[in-house]
Parts: sequence; structure tokens; C-alpha cells
Amino acid sequence: MTDTPKLGRRAALLATPSLLLAARTVRAQAGEWPNRPVRVIVPWPPGGTADVVARLLFAAAAEATGQPFVIENRAGATGTIGAAAAAQAAPDGYTVLYGSTGLSVEAALFKNLSYSAQRDFVPVFRSITVPQLLLVNPKVKATTPAELIALSKATPGGLNGASAGIGSIQHLALELFARESGAPVNHVPYRGGAPIYADLMSGQVDLYLGNVNGPIAFLKEGTLRALAHTGRGRLASLPDLPPLSDTLPGFETYEWNGVFVPKGTPDAIVARLNALLNAAQAKPDIAAKLRAQELQTEPNTPQQFAEFFQAQSRRWQGFVKEAGITLE
Repeated sequence: MTDTPKLGRRAALLATPSLLLAARTVRAQAGEWPNRPVRVIVPWPPGGTADVVARLLFAAAAEATGQPFVIENRAGATGTIGAAAAAQAAPDGYTVLYGSTGLSVEAALFKNLSYSAQRDFVPVFRSITVPQLLLVNPKVKATTPAELIALSKATPGGLNGASAGIGSIQHLALELFARESGAPVNHVPYRGGAPIYADLMSGQVDLYLGNVNGPIAFLKEGTLRALAHTGRGRLASLPDLPPLSDTLPGFETYEWNGVFVPKGTPDAIVARLNALLNAAQAKPDIAAKLRAQELQTEPNTPQQFAEFFQAQSRRWQGFVKEAGITLE
């Protein structure tokens, strides 16, 4: 498995003693929280990666506390409908947002949001990080990223590259690939990632930077080919696949998920929730399920996640403005 970004192995090891100490002390500081059901807003449809991971983690939190953590799928408008509902909730620890990469981008894409992710939420816990795979139809005459770049440059108008929607991490990774490689790529946006695979396998589009946990079965069947991944090092499930940074130095992109609460939520509740989720993530059965899908994890504190979120926001909002990406 690749190293996860920003925190790294050393920081994760250093964080562990403080997390254990926090777990021993925050119960009393948080009072009786939770003493009734907690609403967990997932701003995506049921069945996707975010939904599946949220259900795993919060089922463990419910078992640990004896109180239900109720998943509420509030999909729509690239995650902003659910996020808006969470931002308007009382900051009492009984509404939680299970957010993702889009929260770090949307301020540069939407002009009239009713909330600010940076201003109105407190980062609690980063749950998973997952790189993308550079995927092509097996009929595409390229077996390495360098060959794909050369092919796109030689193709009049460039190759067609799919994304899961304008402003998605898959779109941003595609635009970054085009900019860093100098290869022309025609962006073809879809409404989500599921329909892309059928069109990629049929040759309707040429390439896609999809999350690594999605297409593993297609790779095993030979209906898709992966040329590289956008993380570091090597992947446990695809040990022969090189990182794209071998071809484009410094290239690194990830989808991530994390837990947020409304601004003003008591610090003791934030600490208690963080301790519950670190404990859930460390449970052997949950850890094994996440590893099997190449969903990278490490222990982290609210401060570490806040620093990661701020860095991601600076990076992608700046890139969106530089690239002129708009939703119009």
C-alpha cells in the first residue's frame, strides 16, 4: 500500500500515544455525549465508497457508545445539498457530516453557496485516502503513461478523457495530467463514475483517472488496462503498477473522505468523536475491509486533519482558478 499524503508514517506513529491518551480522558470532558441518536449526513447516494465506509465506521461507533449513528443520504449538487444541511444544524454533536474531496474545491466552483466549508465546519477525522488509476481501453495503443502522452499528442484534437463531473477529483486529476504532460485531452464529464466504465470498455472514451478501489475487477478481467497510479510507491493489489510521478515528477492526487461537525461544536465532543473513529478504523475486521479495497488509513487528530484539509483547499482552489474550470 502506498504512503498516505501529508501525515506520513512517522507522524502517524507519533500521533498514536496522544490518541490513546485522548481516548482515556475525553469521556468525562464530553459529559454524557452521545445520549441520543446522532445524525450522520452523507451527501452522496447509498452504495458508493463514502456511504459504505461511513456505515462501517459509525456502526462501530454506535456499538462503542450504545447510541445509534443514523446515516442520512442527502445526495445532489455534487455534495453541496447535504453539506448545506449539516452547516445549518445545531453545533451540539448530534449532526455530523461525512465529507469528501469536493469540500476542498467547491468554494472555487460555486458562486452562491449558503455556507463555507472552511468557515462553517470543524474537521474531526480523516477516514480514508485513495489514489486514482490511469485507465485506458485495452485497444488503446499505449502500455505506459509516456506512450499515452505521445499518442494523445499525435491524435488530432487529442484523446477523450472522462471524469465523474466538473470539479470532481477525477476531473482535476485529468486537467493536471493534461497540463503537466502537455498532451491535449478533451474532457467528457459524466454524472458520477459508474457509467464511465461501460463507455471506457466500449471505446466511447479513451482514458479515465478513476479511484483505485473501483475498477480492480475490470483489470483482472482484462476489460480495462491500468498504466499508472497517482499515489506514492506501489499498491498492494497492483504491485507492478508504477506511480504516475515516475513519468510526471511530483504528480500526486487523491480522493479522501473525512468527518466534520458544525462550527461551535464543543471541543470535548470533537475529541470524543475523533477517538471513537480512530478506534473504529483500527478494528481488525474494518481495517481488513478497507485494505482489501486499497483505501488507505492512518490514525489522525482533529488538528492534523484540519491542516490536511487546509492544504488540500489551497491546492485545488488555486488550481481551479488557474485552469479556468467553471460549472457553466
